[in-house]
Amino acid sequence: MLTMIRGAGDIASGIALRLHRAGFGVVMTEIARPTTIRRTVAFSDAVMNGEQTVEDVTARYAENWEDACHLLEQGYVPVLVDPACTSREALHPTVLVDAILAKRNLGTTISDAPVVVGIGPGFTAGVDCHAVVETMRGHTLGRVYYAGAALPNTNIPGLIGGFAGERVLRAPADGVFMGTRRIGDAVEAGETVGTVAGVPMTATITGVLRGLLADGVEVSRGMKSGDVDPRGKAEYCGLVSDKALSVAGGVLEAVLHFSAKETV
Repeated sequence: MLTMIRGAGDIASGIALRLHRAGFGVVMTEIARPTTIRRTVAFSDAVMNGEQTVEDVTARYAENWEDACHLLEQGYVPVLVDPACTSREALHPTVLVDAILAKRNLGTTISDAPVVVGIGPGFTAGVDCHAVVETMRGHTLGRVYYAGAALPNTNIPGLIGGFAGERVLRAPADGVFMGTRRIGDAVEAGETVGTVAGVPMTATITGVLRGLLADGVEVSRGMKSGDVDPRGKAEYCGLVSDKALSVAGGVLEAVLHFSAKETV
């Protein structure tokens, strides 16, 4: 059963990892210049580097849908630069998962595949997809809605180690981002971890730099550009998060739910 996932950031990659391990063929699509923060656990880096391994699964950049098919046969997760997911017309996936996490629907329709799953706010089950998976941290994280929508976006990150919005590092200016530290580095509050147009971006709390934009990405002032984990465990930087695995479990439930109903 072939699944296409729109987006290849950390949440989308958690979904791909769980589905791949469960025996599904998975193809992912991305933009030409990914803006992923948690790059060590995101297959999006395959676009820039040609290959990216997350835990025990490896993704490779695919130049076109034919190349993606060859990579699938070799056991890889292909990643295509295809923001509009037009390769879907050639690949005919059984399942399409929109995991762009744009907080709104950027073009996915319920007719795109026999099973369409929307991730987070912006989708309504029964209208533009068959099921929606909750992404809000809390009691309903990972829950599948077969009717209705996920909780609305609050623009407030979930609590990790007692910190929420303080964890997120935002671009201090418009321009090109350049990192001065690496993901996994221990950082102190007030320490410079990157620059935009010469303006320093500093850590707001002490911890481990869990996420950071790739060098050369164009940003606008206030854009999310980094993430500090106050728990201070560098090993977490190489593991898919609890949130990503929970959302992935919801996707797996939805796929199996519709398979049991013989709709796929």
